Amino acid sequence: MQLTHNPIEKFVIVGGGTAGWLAAATLGNIFKDSNTQVELIESDEVNIIGVGEATIPPLIDTLESLGIDLVEFIKATQASFKWGIQFENWYQESHSYFHPFGEVGQKIDGHDFYQCWLKQKAEGDNTPLMAYSPEAVLSEKNRFFVPHQAMNTPLAGARFALHLDAVLAGQYLRKFSENIGVKRTVGHVESISKTIDGNISSVTLKSGETISGDFFIDCTGFKGLLIANALNTEYQDWSEHLPCNRAVAVQTKLTGNTKPYTVSRGQKAGWSWHIPLQHRTGNGYVFCDKYITDEEAIQTLLDNVDGEPLTEPRVIPFVTGVRDKVWNKNCLSLGLAQGFLEPLESTAIHLVSKSLALFVRMFPTKKPNAVLQNEFNRRIIGDYQEIRDFLVLHYCTTKRDDSAFWRDWQQKQVPASLSERIEFFRQSGGLIPGVEELFQPTSWYAVFDGMGVIPNGYNPTLDALNSETLAKSLAAGRSALEKCAEAQPSHDEFLQQYCPADEAIFN
Repeated sequence: MQLTHNPIEKFVIVGGGTAGWLAAATLGNIFKDSNTQVELIESDEVNIIGVGEATIPPLIDTLESLGIDLVEFIKATQASFKWGIQFENWYQESHSYFHPFGEVGQKIDGHDFYQCWLKQKAEGDNTPLMAYSPEAVLSEKNRFFVPHQAMNTPLAGARFALHLDAVLAGQYLRKFSENIGVKRTVGHVESISKTIDGNISSVTLKSGETISGDFFIDCTGFKGLLIANALNTEYQDWSEHLPCNRAVAVQTKLTGNTKPYTVSRGQKAGWSWHIPLQHRTGNGYVFCDKYITDEEAIQTLLDNVDGEPLTEPRVIPFVTGVRDKVWNKNCLSLGLAQGFLEPLESTAIHLVSKSLALFVRMFPTKKPNAVLQNEFNRRIIGDYQEIRDFLVLHYCTTKRDDSAFWRDWQQKQVPASLSERIEFFRQSGGLIPGVEELFQPTSWYAVFDGMGVIPNGYNPTLDALNSETLAKSLAAGRSALEKCAEAQPSHDEFLQQYCPADEAIFN
């Protein structure tokens, strides 16, 4: 049997920003020693949406897979570190909880730590769950650590992400991509040509230049120039599940210590984010215009920031959802062209990376393959649905009744898939197992606990453990974690010593 081989010879990426240049870096890295060409078209007439981003730990793996020096990347993007998210005023006003990365506690005699904690709670121990989280304890103390020095300590399992400037990240990835052979063309796409079977064959720029390719990647933002306009791919509108439809963003001067976590603060008609970078703070207010005007949202945001504004507030409208086909014919959509989920859990860049990683695993040839496309679309849309459900969990479990926005959430019907998860957790204190899911048990436990969702009981097998021995084990682990965290440098000390912001960025 002879294997067919009809390789793609040229990729054309339309649109820059973080999504476009991450795609360019990924493909350019794969094909840097081959004849396959990668060309990115970047318009000088389109503004980048990037407003200063929080990320999640998989980004670190993505950067390392590309061979990017993490310290250099942090310096160039003015990045700081992130242990997780501090949620304020979500369950109730003046209430807060922490969602960390990594695991909380360690298994005890083969038993899941969360179940051990539940058993102790049932017996009257009111120690908070987050007292056993390395990230939560380090965040509370405003500390970071030297990773290789944390081996064989209670901090060994801690995972971190970055707060970074999205515009600077795109610029860094552009330089990286061009250095490995990616061609950059500056121009505005005015028309798109297709073959008789509906595939994209070329794009024509305002200058008159025509650029042909075998496969196209759409990174043109909400416009979806290729995936929507040229290929007429429909969009699944999830506004019924996540009704926030606008965001206002503003950058402010950094004041005080640089917190190693994102702050997400519940507001009357949505929530605000506060992301500390080394040189400034990124702030925003995600809201629903059914409950508040743009002007009111802008004023609310300005009333809730620390430091002098560095930019004029700008309002960004959006519709939560995802394309019916994120890969359609010979076009893959990424970033905002693919879909949008409000940045409550900082998943935007991850969805770009995840899409690219899966695309590489299912790499096509020039010949269309419906089997690959269908499975790819099923998996990526499944990722969006998982994240959507996790976001809805933050809202639907609220006890706030101080505004119409939060009262309406208590009456809203949640997706059936989430309803099943919540009920399973209430009955068992456990989670329905998934496949390659982003949010691992710690994440669900943290939000369930923070939002006051308590299981009916613990797993009865825990009764085989001696309660006194279990209590001593938990207390010893908690004490060791506290002592180890206390010995670490402050977040700002670590940044200044190991990865201070590149001063050239200011010039």
